[in-house]
Amino acid sequence: MTSSDHILPESINIETSQDEVPLQQLTEKKLSCQNIKRFDSLDLESSRVPHAKKAAEWSMILQLAFQSIGVVYGDIGTSPLYVYSSTFLNGIKHEDDILGVLSLIFYTITFIPLIKYIFIVLRANDNGDGGTFAIYSLICRYAKVGLIPSQEAEDRDVSTFKLELPDNATLRASKLKSKLENSKFAKFLMLIATMLGTSMVIGDGVLTPCISVLSAVGGIKEAAPKAMTEERIVWISVAILILLFTFQRFGTDKVGYTFAPIICVWFSLNAAIGLYNFVKYDPSVVKAINPKYIIDYFKRNKKDAWISLGGVVLSITGTEALFADVGHFTVRSIQISMCFVTYPALILTYTGQSSFLRKNPNDVSETFFKSIPHGVYWPMYVVAVFAAIIASQAMISGTFAIIQQSLALGCFPRVKIVHTSTKHHGQVYIPEINFLLMLACVAVTFGFRTTAKIGNAYGIAVVFVMTLTSSLLILVMIMIWKTHILLIIAYALVIGTVELVYLSSVLYKFNQGGYLPLAFAMFLMLIMCVWNYVYRKKYYFELDHKISPEKVKETIDETNSQRLPGLAIFYSELVHGIPPIFKHYVENVPCLHSVLAFVSFKSLPISKVPVEERFLFRWVQPSDLYVFRCVVRYGYNDVRHEQEDFEKILVEKIKEFIREYCLFSVAIKSHRLSMERIKQLEKIDSGINNIGARKAAEEEDSDTKQVEIIKGEKEENFASLVEKEIGVVERACCAGLVHLVGEHEVIASKGSGFTKKVIINYAYNFLKRNLRQSNKVFDIPHKHMLKVGMTYEL
Repeated sequence: MTSSDHILPESINIETSQDEVPLQQLTEKKLSCQNIKRFDSLDLESSRVPHAKKAAEWSMILQLAFQSIGVVYGDIGTSPLYVYSSTFLNGIKHEDDILGVLSLIFYTITFIPLIKYIFIVLRANDNGDGGTFAIYSLICRYAKVGLIPSQEAEDRDVSTFKLELPDNATLRASKLKSKLENSKFAKFLMLIATMLGTSMVIGDGVLTPCISVLSAVGGIKEAAPKAMTEERIVWISVAILILLFTFQRFGTDKVGYTFAPIICVWFSLNAAIGLYNFVKYDPSVVKAINPKYIIDYFKRNKKDAWISLGGVVLSITGTEALFADVGHFTVRSIQISMCFVTYPALILTYTGQSSFLRKNPNDVSETFFKSIPHGVYWPMYVVAVFAAIIASQAMISGTFAIIQQSLALGCFPRVKIVHTSTKHHGQVYIPEINFLLMLACVAVTFGFRTTAKIGNAYGIAVVFVMTLTSSLLILVMIMIWKTHILLIIAYALVIGTVELVYLSSVLYKFNQGGYLPLAFAMFLMLIMCVWNYVYRKKYYFELDHKISPEKVKETIDETNSQRLPGLAIFYSELVHGIPPIFKHYVENVPCLHSVLAFVSFKSLPISKVPVEERFLFRWVQPSDLYVFRCVVRYGYNDVRHEQEDFEKILVEKIKEFIREYCLFSVAIKSHRLSMERIKQLEKIDSGINNIGARKAAEEEDSDTKQVEIIKGEKEENFASLVEKEIGVVERACCAGLVHLVGEHEVIASKGSGFTKKVIINYAYNFLKRNLRQSNKVFDIPHKHMLKVGMTYEL
């Protein structure tokens, strides 16, 4: 942003109370020339001392840990419903194959959800928020790999923007950072990979409800095989899915409290039944902890063993929800619930099932329900149905979270974000996405009808997102954490190899349903790429045609615009300069309000911006134009204009800025006079006793009198100056306030290629017409709103 013509003392604290103005302290303070620095007047707001974020109390952490059981672990917790049946599709050929698969399940759950996600990936959260876009935002803050040139030096002054590095910059990190920043291909590749990962997670959010509910409802065939046909199971599953998505509007908070007790009961019953089966059937399965059985399993079955990994990987479905949903809770709460509830329960459950199968290998297709003792079958069935419904919640909540992040970063069309909790800002609900997810789930359930077919599709989405997260995490380890190179290599070899082997296995089933998540991902990728492409083109168009602050007076004079009483707020996404729509407006409406405020909404690559650091201001010169530029900065999880009067807040912030601006103006004038006096005294002390020196001394005495006048009359001068300037703003507000919103018609420029015309003229404009307009997103009151139309030829 262009620098102002005013210089400000570096050491001035602007958090001073408005009632006590320390003008004397400012004027009497000795400041050397080296301590004076040229600032943009936006620095007045951006240099505020941030308030440290209070650590969550343990009572709150335990409360969130309880809630997380009902939201985060439903998916991975219901995997025992279908893992063994999906792994042994052709039956069990050797009894030791059960030990080999149990060993695979044990080490997969230990390495991926527990070690990788709970103890490593959760550390890469973005100020408490997780998901693919959170890691991407983290990297964007450290290295300039974003494709929108809206970065400002002031952004790094936001307390949540700063990165706490464990060590000084290393040569390895600097080289990688430099390569990323200088490679346009690398920037596009990172953005595309992030979009693809996000699309896969959303695809996972479609498949999870389908496979979980179908698996649980299908269990009734064990008790009534004739009455429950496949058709009836499908219809019951669809009805349950519709009820689940209808329940989302109540928010994660209520959903978590409602579902958490059920999942706790589910884990308790599973662990108890697993322990019972372990003791009753074959306690010797405990030897599966020896990885030798995995090697033997592959030796015996070769290619079939490799294909069966597509079933084993279903034991960690929903693991990405651990990271995507961390914004709904906290890192510590998820770590506690995983280590003390979920992980032990899952290990006991799979161990008990393997013990049962050692004695009943022919029941592998219905392992879960066959292994339930007859006395608790119906209670367990009811809990299983509820648990399967809840399993869907993990990925649905994760889908809402990552779409909110991608929306704020200009990678998704505008949708309505509803914040469902006043305590936890990460808990959101998106009506449009909820409805589309419901339609997709119903269509998949009707189309595939069985868990075996959905399982083939499910694995690809799960493993691909995990692999992408590992790739981005390695960049974080190198550039931000400065992890030792041997640890990075160990992570890549162990975790990376495991995930790539699983990915190769699930891709083998591409033509058996594996194409579905990729089809979902490609469709969503198309939408995100179209939106982001035009979003960037629009920004560069405004940047190229912006009006510099110095040209504002010239523009107003050229059009002979008359000033009317009132305050006009121009909304724009352009941060650097004044948008071209202002000139377009002035040329067609030769009347301007007495006070103008150009408000730019800017999303920073962080989750939240503290309220006291949100507004940045600059007074466009000459000051008698009363034109202000304002940048309102939000994180991708911040609430925009909900339950707050943005007009009143903006006006109050302008008044605060005027007070501080006047304070500095008076202080700097006094400081300059003091500096001139010091220089003259230095000349006199050096023995230069001539007429020029005496004349200078006389001038110095005159300056001293001016300083004394300023000191003596500082309160009166400051008060009158502030009263005059704020009075102009208050009179303008009383006269009326109008919101001016740009209604941009976007078309491809003449001579554009066929592809560009299709993307801009048809695809983008179709999305724009059928989604929310900017005034609805920002909750601008209709009766005070005026839309200004302008065509952008991109």
